[in-house]
Amino acid sequence: MASFSCFILVLFIALSFSATEAARNLLQIPSLPKPTLPPLPSMPTLPQPPFPTLPTTQPPLPKPTLPPLPTMPAVPKVTLPPLPSLPTMPTTPKATLPPLPSLPTMPTAPKATLPPLPSLPTMPTAPKVTLPPLPSQPTMPTTPKVTLPPFPTMPSIPTIPIPSTIPSIPFFSPPPATSKP
Repeated sequence: MASFSCFILVLFIALSFSATEAARNLLQIPSLPKPTLPPLPSMPTLPQPPFPTLPTTQPPLPKPTLPPLPTMPAVPKVTLPPLPSLPTMPTTPKATLPPLPSLPTMPTAPKATLPPLPSLPTMPTAPKVTLPPLPSQPTMPTTPKVTLPPFPTMPSIPTIPIPSTIPSIPFFSPPPATSKP
């Protein structure tokens, strides 16, 4: 796979060198005048023969007479025999169920009465508590003001002139033309 990649790279480089050589050749060829073509001959016009006129009405065609359709013979009506009647089902006697036994009545229980709830005793009132006043804050001692030294100055960066033109490399520039186009 590596040899195939190298082959493709070498082929690409060879094609680019041949393309630059072709471009150099084209730059050195003087421009030729454009060839003039002779004018095209004119086509002769031939006389057109007149077309015959087409008839506008057609003669009527004879109408063919069709033979009459044959008549179908009458089909006899088919009558079906009557269906046999279904036998009637015998009636079954109605079953009567014995009455359900009645449930015995429950004896009534005496109504229970609850004794009254005892009343809650009243809470004694608590005496109002007064807090002593907070002590005053002590005064903070004053600190002397500190002055910082000034920042050092940054050294200036020397300016380097940047060239405005790109120097030409003799290997990459085309050779000067020997004749003017």
